[in-house]
Amino acid sequence: MKTQDRSLDDDDRAMADLADVPDWTRVWGPEALGRAGVVALAQRVSAATGWLPWPIDDSTEVDPAQSSWGLMTRRETLMQVYPGAVLPESPRSGWSAYQISAAEVPLAEQGLDHYWPRHLELARRHWGPPAYVGMLGQPNYPGGPGQVADGRRHLAVWLRRGAEFHLYALQPEATSPTRAVSINYSVYAAEVTS
Repeated sequence: MKTQDRSLDDDDRAMADLADVPDWTRVWGPEALGRAGVVALAQRVSAATGWLPWPIDDSTEVDPAQSSWGLMTRRETLMQVYPGAVLPESPRSGWSAYQISAAEVPLAEQGLDHYWPRHLELARRHWGPPAYVGMLGQPNYPGGPGQVADGRRHLAVWLRRGAEFHLYALQPEATSPTRAVSINYSVYAAEVTS
């Protein structure tokens, strides 16, 4: 197994960018494919967040099945945006393990367990107290097949208007196609109840 442990500077900026969005209901929209769908998504998200989309002009190739686009925040975080999700691209931040063999899965688990608290504390600084924090194996952990934490070792959830912020670490598996784990976060569309 190989590991790397980098500063949380990229995550610090990206979490601040996510915290800046006041109303996520304006970010989400229907899935629309191809150039017209991507242009509509980019315009809608830019208007709701102030993020700048990747340029789209007549020479820009857009796959007819594509439904996502990249937008750059004012702190220079690249956000990959889908009709119902936002995934920050922060590859230079935090702890990760890769090329995990079956015998090294316990070591990868220990690494995630060790580094999880610092990510959780950073997220709390930006997003406040989470609505839920749990770990695989705890009672009431929502980790069954098809549930929100499926395949996740750690999970914390914050609720925002129209969105759920998830901070999570995947359960290491030597048979995973990537054979890599780290602590990640994403934003998902959620129904507004009030």
